[in-house]
Amino acid sequence: MDVLVNTDSSVEGHATLATEVEAAVRHGIARFSDRITRIEVHLSDENSHKHGSDDKRCLMEVRIAGRQPTAVSHNAADIDKAVAGATAKLRSALDTVFGKMATH
Repeated sequence: MDVLVNTDSSVEGHATLATEVEAAVRHGIARFSDRITRIEVHLSDENSHKHGSDDKRCLMEVRIAGRQPTAVSHNAADIDKAVAGATAKLRSALDTVFGKMATH
């Protein structure tokens, strides 16, 4: 499973951030990792020049072999919370996708 981390120009996309995000995502959805080919993580600050609550956004798009991509997003006050929220939503979405696949 490949995990690709992308940031917009308003988020410092240093190597440490990418490593931490990748580790959090891998840990959060570890039980699904053998069925996923790639996850793209997009981090952004929706109002970069201003400060505000819940302006950090994490969008995750997961690719499962033989299926259309599934995407989730979460906004929070900081990047870590946005990643954690999106990971939880992704885990829930994957439960649904694989649950439906098991019944068909």
